[in-house]
Amino acid sequence: MVIISQDMIKQFQTLIESVDEPLKNTYETLQSKDIQLRRWFGFLKQEMGMSRRPTKMSAQILLDCLEWRIQNEIDKILSKPIVPANFYRGVRDSQLIGMSGYTKEGRPVIAVGVGLSTYDKASIHYYVQSHIQINEYRDRVILPAATKKFERHISTCVKVLDMTGLKISQLSQLKLLTVISSIDDLNYPEKSDTYYIVNAPYIFSACWKVVRPLLQERTRKKVQVLSGCGKDELLKIMDYESLPHFCRRTGSGSSRHSRSSTDEDNCFSLDHGFHKELYSYINQQAEALESQAALIKHKSFHVAFPEPDADDEKIAQTIESEFQKYSDQNGVADKLNDLTVNEDKQKK
Repeated sequence: MVIISQDMIKQFQTLIESVDEPLKNTYETLQSKDIQLRRWFGFLKQEMGMSRRPTKMSAQILLDCLEWRIQNEIDKILSKPIVPANFYRGVRDSQLIGMSGYTKEGRPVIAVGVGLSTYDKASIHYYVQSHIQINEYRDRVILPAATKKFERHISTCVKVLDMTGLKISQLSQLKLLTVISSIDDLNYPEKSDTYYIVNAPYIFSACWKVVRPLLQERTRKKVQVLSGCGKDELLKIMDYESLPHFCRRTGSGSSRHSRSSTDEDNCFSLDHGFHKELYSYINQQAEALESQAALIKHKSFHVAFPEPDADDEKIAQTIESEFQKYSDQNGVADKLNDLTVNEDKQKK
């Protein structure tokens, strides 16, 4: 257990007060200064084994995050819509993520369709932009609203990862998924309490046994692989209305558009309340800053992202190796040669 003293928080606060004005300004956009410092310091203590005070290295990690926000104009990303609307729909339909409700303790329930996301309708930059927009909307809008609604400070969420449809051919997504994971690790640490994995096929189960020991302990402890659709276990922490649509089925498995759920129930659908509110919020922010003429220009909001580090590449190579073994054993003809995301697949 990591114990964060008030003295430690004061030391980090002093650090923030001593930096240049642009860094201070972007830090002000983060949810709650005291809570933010506690979250960062807890993350750093676990990562680096710090005992009493911030070190030069640990302070630099926080400053690097703030620099990243400035250089990539992250504070403005919620005023940068992905346009036109039909192209945005294509991004959303191929990057399945949404919010289905709240746990009984008030934490937002974020659902991710890992197995059925294709990431084939745009370049990597659009998917990174979309992912960061959801992160920022969560931190700036959803979490403060949850804090007010449940009358207690809410600073984290839970994620339910649907593995339905996971296939060997999805190895082509490894680069993109690693990029997104790296962005979260470096700039949005400790925002998820638990990762619940549901509808896991044999492919995942076999690979998980190998990958699990490679993960950092703090991440490993947060992952829970549930039986089938996970309905019974998830109902212990949330009401039925907050269950993601793919967890409501009696049997295992799910589908992108389950017959038993409407588009309003499907948290991946643009007709779901979460996505309607997100889409409306981004466009309102854009209208406040730019003219309508500027909005119709079709281009992505490029965000710099780090190259995968050695540990990420090791995990990716292990996954590839295990899938290759499965492919060889079952005579599956999926080609595993092209493991990069096509960055030129953009609509002009």
